[in-house]
Amino acid sequence: MTFFSPLQSRCDSDNKVSSRRWILVFSLIICAYMLFGRLGGWPLISPDEGRNAEVAREMSQSRSWLVPTYDGLTYLDKPAFYFKTVALSFSLFGESEAAARLSSAFFGFSLVIAVFLFCRKMYDQRTAILAMLIISTTPLYMAFSRFVIFDMALAFFVSSAIFSCFLAEECEEKLRARWYLIGAVCAGIATLIKGPVGFIIPTLVIAIFNGIEGRLGVMKRAFSLRNWLVFFAIVLPWFAGLSWLRPDFPYYGIMRESVARFTTTEFHRTAPFYYYAPIIAGTFFAWSLLLPESVVAAWQNRKCWSRADRLFVVWAIAVVLFFSVSQSKLPGYILTAVLALGVLTARVFAMALNNNAGRAARIIWHGTIPLLLLSVIAALFLSVIAFDPELLKSRLMTKQELFDPFIPAILPMALSFGIVALLSICALWTRSTRLAFAAFISFPLLLLTVNFNVLSLYADTRSARGLAEKISTVLPSGAELVCLECMPNGLPFYLQRLVTVLSRDGNELTSNYVLFTLNSGKPWPEGIVPLAQSHQWLATRTRPVYLLADKNHLAQLKEIALERGVEAEELSSKYWAALLPAPAGN
Repeated sequence: MTFFSPLQSRCDSDNKVSSRRWILVFSLIICAYMLFGRLGGWPLISPDEGRNAEVAREMSQSRSWLVPTYDGLTYLDKPAFYFKTVALSFSLFGESEAAARLSSAFFGFSLVIAVFLFCRKMYDQRTAILAMLIISTTPLYMAFSRFVIFDMALAFFVSSAIFSCFLAEECEEKLRARWYLIGAVCAGIATLIKGPVGFIIPTLVIAIFNGIEGRLGVMKRAFSLRNWLVFFAIVLPWFAGLSWLRPDFPYYGIMRESVARFTTTEFHRTAPFYYYAPIIAGTFFAWSLLLPESVVAAWQNRKCWSRADRLFVVWAIAVVLFFSVSQSKLPGYILTAVLALGVLTARVFAMALNNNAGRAARIIWHGTIPLLLLSVIAALFLSVIAFDPELLKSRLMTKQELFDPFIPAILPMALSFGIVALLSICALWTRSTRLAFAAFISFPLLLLTVNFNVLSLYADTRSARGLAEKISTVLPSGAELVCLECMPNGLPFYLQRLVTVLSRDGNELTSNYVLFTLNSGKPWPEGIVPLAQSHQWLATRTRPVYLLADKNHLAQLKEIALERGVEAEELSSKYWAALLPAPAGN
């Protein structure tokens, strides 16, 4: 027996290593599916996806890498870096919804890998795997990894800058300088994605963290001359080149898009100071059920926090407070804070797995109880509606026909919540942390599998794809496409052509820079026509005009159509159109 014991021990060790590898591979597959799976399974959602995809499409075709355009109009609401990544995806894979979203999914998955590597170094592999799974199955993180929007690319470089600056002080002098250089590069690229917030957030987090650690002096190394030179070498060529081509950009980009957005209410994105509390509760669900007791327990045991723990606590609080003070608030602004909360939640599960009788395990049991209750209520409610849809349809304030496509998806949703409830019961009955984790993670997993049709149906109601398909079948060759005080976001992308807009003020373009330029007193650019001049403009057309209007401007459309001796036709429940012949003599 003595002879075989070393061999047996070695075999057990090899089996454990092999098991950990398979767990890691399986976890990576889950993360990849949550972020890449069925990426093109639903149409582009208005307003952001349709607009951003069209900006990238125009960039890909025009090769204008410095000055983006939207529907042919200069679009400087955001820097060009993110649009370039989407344009590159179009060049490689063609113009489609999946290709448009591939950039965000890539940065989302890359950030998950960065979190894994950081947590494995600072904690252990179990915590690192749990953090990957929790973050990639958080609704907010999933959504921004699957939308054509800047936030995930920004989150990757902001988070990488924070990781780099933290790791710099964990290393010796030679490696420290390299980590700070990486941090400067990441902060520079983050600035190219969304402006000053790209370097403000990592600077704020690291400065507060080092202040709490009592080592503010290390910030001198973070802001060394070499790091400044690297940062400006990345940012200044873009800023100087764009300012040369568009002299109004420095004022707009700094004063309007950054300072005014943070300090004023003119962007109409104001919300109460407590706005992000319910946002975190909803967009971090179901993991958010663990937060209240976890916060209390963490504070009571704050002396036991590791340095990495303190980083993530400071990170989450600093980001939420910074954007709570801001006059402009959107859920995506706190994306990196949700990432930090995901790592801290992984710490709770890791401690519970290491000690099934400890406080972390009790926190998980207590959090599983509301998960069970909510799942049971949702399953029962949806089951009743599935078997008698009229109960809900009769109480809907909107048109009942909008509810009809969702009816076949209600029963699968009820079954999904039933599965979550069943797993929760099993976890509470057996006091199994693994089953509790399965219950929490099953909600987002089922959302992208069994309930995927619900997401697709919802996207159809918020997309211009169906309208574009209808227009493409009736739009005569050679006719001009003109929108009357409307602009269905995504319409130019799906039709792969520019659209002329008749507008009072340019709001239809959903671009603050377009509004800024139209209000500058200069002549309006080609592609957008003042509504007061619309009749004169239409009289100059040498080709037929296919005039589109939403239901709010149907009366105007019918009046114009009547003048030309034609009728307006219904395209959908929201849009109507009329084919206006070219005026005689043109």
